[in-house]
Amino acid sequence: MKEISVVIPVYKSEKCISELTKQISDALKDFNWELILVNDCSPDNSWTEIKKVAAENNNITGINLRKNGGQDLAILAGLNHAKGKWIVIMDDDLQHSPYDIPKLYTQAQKGFDVVYADFKQKKQKLWKNLGSWLNGKVSEITLGKPKGIYLSPFKIISSSVVKEMCKLNNLFPYIDGLIFQVTKNITQINIEHHKREYGKSNFTLVKSMQVFFRMMFGFSTFPLNFATYIGFFSSTMGFVLAIYFLVKFLLGLEPLTGWTSLIMVILILGGLILLALGIIGKYIGQMYLTINNSPKYIVKETVGYEES
Repeated sequence: MKEISVVIPVYKSEKCISELTKQISDALKDFNWELILVNDCSPDNSWTEIKKVAAENNNITGINLRKNGGQDLAILAGLNHAKGKWIVIMDDDLQHSPYDIPKLYTQAQKGFDVVYADFKQKKQKLWKNLGSWLNGKVSEITLGKPKGIYLSPFKIISSSVVKEMCKLNNLFPYIDGLIFQVTKNITQINIEHHKREYGKSNFTLVKSMQVFFRMMFGFSTFPLNFATYIGFFSSTMGFVLAIYFLVKFLLGLEPLTGWTSLIMVILILGGLILLALGIIGKYIGQMYLTINNSPKYIVKETVGYEES
């Protein structure tokens, strides 16, 4: 059994792979380790580069997915192949330094199930920082995340937790959500966040919103509860206003006038009804796909992988 497995989802990173694998090999030279590179159907030559480094190093495994499923599904594919006692998840762009892996490992040995890297200064665009902050606040509501814990993509997880995470039948996984479903024995340490060496980030605003909705709908009933509260508030306000205007009409203080106000009320209530139906439909759609055993991901081929 390996001591450390490193799982990295790869997308449009052909220029990073060679240097990334060299740094990991050097950083973990004192450990029994393996590296699992998961090509998320990248349109560039990432898979060619993965096959090249896997042929040069017996500790490297390459997994090629048949279609793009997103970062979390790619990570989940890697976790299912990992054989280490501890599994490190990190990005492929060298903003997470492989030389910080031993720091995460040392902290984990103090009895924690998961150790996150906390970046005090993130070298990325402002909207990304705002998105991380918003997702952190939402995760406190939906996942029960402790305040102060930063949901970093750079982390180390015990194999016992990963084993339970892989058992969860969630067709729309969010890795941090799976972690918090399994354990609360979590901590973090300060790690430096580095500049991206090659290319530009693949994490767009759209993908950030997808993560947000996956967290909201995949691990919580908060949207349903929110729709219920809004519906109750709207109906209560409508009932109160109806009584108010009826009393004024009966007392002769004000005639019933205007179709404009009526149309406005209908549009507002109609919008709220459609919002509630959309939320319910989202949950039903996810249940339908899960019940029909739609595959989370499909592996096209692997290189350097041997069954344990």
